[in-house]
Amino acid sequence: MQTEKLPPKEMWIDKLPNRMALKVMLENQAGAIKAVDSALEEIEKASEAIYNKLKENLNSRLIYVGAGTSARIGFQDGAELLPTFGWPEKRVAYLIAGGFKALTEAVENAEDNVLDTKKLVDGIKITSSDVVIALSASGTTPFTISVVNEANKKNVLTIGIGNNYGAELQKVAKFGITLNTGFEILAGSTRLKAGTAQKICLNMISTLVMSNLGNIQNGMMINLNPNNKKLKERYGRIKIYLDELKK
Repeated sequence: MQTEKLPPKEMWIDKLPNRMALKVMLENQAGAIKAVDSALEEIEKASEAIYNKLKENLNSRLIYVGAGTSARIGFQDGAELLPTFGWPEKRVAYLIAGGFKALTEAVENAEDNVLDTKKLVDGIKITSSDVVIALSASGTTPFTISVVNEANKKNVLTIGIGNNYGAELQKVAKFGITLNTGFEILAGSTRLKAGTAQKICLNMISTLVMSNLGNIQNGMMINLNPNNKKLKERYGRIKIYLDELKK
């Protein structure tokens, strides 16, 4: 797998001066944008499918699936939908290898455990009106692939986002997105460039879907949840602006 390859010798950051190491890491991270750009067609098709599914049923949910870093990135995207777009909490769910405690600590062998995935899928009552967004840098994580296969049996819209071409996750999902980020500056550490690409991709998908659902107007988050001073002030400015447009 490309994500497991050793970086070129001249890019070994432990052998470089600090400033050069930082520059090498930054330049490597920039490759995440190129990887997302190359997948724009796949991202557009998946986004349109998600929008069509969510607008059909007011109870449809976005369900994020993953292990390790990918699970944490998915959780962040889902958790930010309520404050940013007013998206109801009941319309977001998560299936995380090792459970929610895996968001803050490593859970041994969690990503390889496929024994309970049917029980987990049934437990949150996934239906054909839901959308599953599954993330795996390798595209081979057994837990994540097993959840997607169980969801497919229920005719769920499944999106598989991985960072290696030809990986199993993108094949089993109804919409596969490959973010071909290649080697990491720290071999196999997909919390780096692969994770950055996943974060960008999810940002784009969820923001576009929420825009198409009417939660954005003139570049503003018109349905944000104003639960602190900063957001209340922002909401006030947005309301004043929108009221002016109506005049």
